[in-house]
Amino acid sequence: MTRIPPMVLRAVQIAVALGLLALLWHVADGAAALRLLSGANPWWLLAGAAALTLQTVLSALRWRLTAAQLGIALGRAAALREYYLSQVVNQALPGGVVGDAGRALRSRQAAGLMPAAQAVMFERLAGQIALFVVMATGFAATRVVPGGLDWPPALAWAVALLVAAGVIVPLLLWALVRQGKAARLGRQGTALWLALFAPQVRARQAALSLATVLCNIAGFGFCIWAVGVALPIPAIMALAPLILLAMVIPLTISGWGLREGAAAALFPLAGVSASDGLAASIAFGLVFLATVLPGLALLAFGLKPLPITH
Repeated sequence: MTRIPPMVLRAVQIAVALGLLALLWHVADGAAALRLLSGANPWWLLAGAAALTLQTVLSALRWRLTAAQLGIALGRAAALREYYLSQVVNQALPGGVVGDAGRALRSRQAAGLMPAAQAVMFERLAGQIALFVVMATGFAATRVVPGGLDWPPALAWAVALLVAAGVIVPLLLWALVRQGKAARLGRQGTALWLALFAPQVRARQAALSLATVLCNIAGFGFCIWAVGVALPIPAIMALAPLILLAMVIPLTISGWGLREGAAAALFPLAGVSASDGLAASIAFGLVFLATVLPGLALLAFGLKPLPITH
């Protein structure tokens, strides 16, 4: 099987992102989106940047907690630095996972590559579980509160199934843990129990994961309000996770184009225009890029060996 050269793949992904953005410019009234962006409220944008920065700090603490359960003792500063570096890489490459792989490689000294990879994987899993919990809450609120989102039946069923899968799978894992059957899942199951469900960490894992996701959703919500779109909180909680999930599809660089397309398609469900969604998503993307600048500074000044505490 012929392997596509990385430079060619990267060029294709950039082209796809630019093509999607160009298409959205025409179908979602890009001129109107640009007007919204040019008049964006700087205070809401700053609030968005603060929320996304806090998300990075909380994510680094969650990774540190997860790694400690697997025998990897990271200092707070080291964990935060590595998380910023991984965000820089994830912003430059598709899929949002290459930077996480780098975190695993650079933290493997204390316990080996497998525990380091598990720490990164389980930390991300905790965040995804919390994301589905928030999305389920928002989706339920928009279904029962008068004046909620106008979900088309097919989309409502699709979202309901997605939410159910995202919530039921962790509940099944939890049930296995409660029955003392984590070992039946093999070494990965035992490690998962230690990292996320052990009595001494489960409350902190839940708190850090929910706080991290809420910061991410808040960052998106603040960018929505910054461009003058008065979307209510339940609608933001339901739509933002769906829009952000589009970013993990490895077709473009850091989800650009895919995220904007999802926002343009979903925002009309809340009675606002596709151009509102396009403007809000672009604002979020630019604000998030600004919040990873500390990681760029770390790259500019060179990398040092990851300090591991013992």
